[in-house]
Amino acid sequence: MSTRTVRPSTGPILENPDIVLIGGGIMSATLGIMLKRLNPDFTIQIVESLPRVALESSHAWNNAGTGHAALCELNYTAQKADGSVDISKAVIINEQFENSKHFWASLVEEGIIKEPSTFIKRVPHMSFVRGTEDQTFLRNRFAAMRTQHLFGEMAYSEDPTVIERWAPLLNDGRPSDEAIAATRVESGTDINFGTLTQQLIDHLISLDGVELAMQARVTDIKQKSNGDWRLKIDSEEEGKCKLRAKFAFIGAGGGSLHLLQKSGIPEGLGFGGFPVSGQFLVCTDHEVIEKHAAKVYGKAAVGAPPMSVPHLDTRVIDGKKALLFGPYAGFSPKFLKEGSMLDLIKSVKLDNILPLLAVGRDNMSLTQYLINECRKSHSDRVDSLKEFFPNATEDTWKLVTAGQRVQIIKKSADKTGKLEFGTEVVAAKDGSIAALLGASPGASTSVSIIVEVLHKCFPDEIQSKTWQQALSAMLPAYGKNLAEDPTLYHELRSKADSLLQIDSSNQPQS
Repeated sequence: MSTRTVRPSTGPILENPDIVLIGGGIMSATLGIMLKRLNPDFTIQIVESLPRVALESSHAWNNAGTGHAALCELNYTAQKADGSVDISKAVIINEQFENSKHFWASLVEEGIIKEPSTFIKRVPHMSFVRGTEDQTFLRNRFAAMRTQHLFGEMAYSEDPTVIERWAPLLNDGRPSDEAIAATRVESGTDINFGTLTQQLIDHLISLDGVELAMQARVTDIKQKSNGDWRLKIDSEEEGKCKLRAKFAFIGAGGGSLHLLQKSGIPEGLGFGGFPVSGQFLVCTDHEVIEKHAAKVYGKAAVGAPPMSVPHLDTRVIDGKKALLFGPYAGFSPKFLKEGSMLDLIKSVKLDNILPLLAVGRDNMSLTQYLINECRKSHSDRVDSLKEFFPNATEDTWKLVTAGQRVQIIKKSADKTGKLEFGTEVVAAKDGSIAALLGASPGASTSVSIIVEVLHKCFPDEIQSKTWQQALSAMLPAYGKNLAEDPTLYHELRSKADSLLQIDSSNQPQS
């Protein structure tokens, strides 16, 4: 397959591409790379509404950047009524994240990703709790997770001196008699999905048959009688134009719901969205930043959405080490950070109004939580931070607004509605269009999500020998179960970690 030098930021809009990818984030980038490796003859048009790709949900300041492997996120390990802990969701997410690493490692092998250290760093993942009740929960969680080889590296301690060695800020100013506990996995990661996305898109547009249109907004999408999709586009460079594509992928973050509704596919009926905005405190004290080198996750407040699990978080953004705490949830009717104040209202349709009302009725604790969060002063936010870092001072932390997330609302079995968490693939029966709705752990499990898209939308092709061989080259664990095969898990992980340079030499630097 021939390549050419990467063009300037935007190119002409193809009139009849095989594939149109709506949204220039990690999901579209991943699908585009996979499709061109599965069939190099595919022509692909990428449509992005902003001046650059990866400025919304994939951007480093809008995405937590945790390589979500369920190592520290307590919301992935539910406590049962008898006190035991269910780790089944954690196992699934960990496997999916390993698949993402395998895929990125294959791109390093092929020279598509030149310097993996530009987007992935090794940062330990920790869980941290306070009080005897939560100590018991974390102890039980650790015991359950250590039975599974995926979590074999995890360490547990209730000893303040050990926890202080792991993360000094946690004990800085804490009473010596306070009951605390923590787990730690040394091989956790921090990921800049914005940088990763840019590298993938840069490679895509260097290939024949791939075009990227930026500052181009899809205003309508309808299926023609022959099954193709007609898109109306308002482009800053080319004005109003149209294109037709055999397959359409809507990976536009919070903007996906509106386009799914415009498509008119029956599979999209009944879906609604509940937008939640986020804010973080960012440390401005270099000495404090240097003392901490971990992602420390706690337990979410009662009524809080899973994306609001508090964490004291070492990040590496644009090559510089940073320290964040949050998120603090808020409410905005926008579905995107650069969206419209009318987004929520415009999403209300006859087919989803009952689910929306039912979710509002059944989630009063979430409503109250958001009201309380919006009322918080800077002092209140720092008080929350002090549960993790007792000696935090108000004048060394500033508030930064992160990205928008839209939680899925869908019809439940009783025809009313329920609030869903995670990412959902909504695909037409004929496989000609797919949309992604939802949020975390999204980006970290992007590869598994995109494989689901391929199964739903290219069912015949994916069974072919050619596609099976190509998928196995990209995803060496494809069709295998890492949770049931310790030897394969360790073999593939070792290779991926080596290629991605996730070792002790790849630690965050100031």
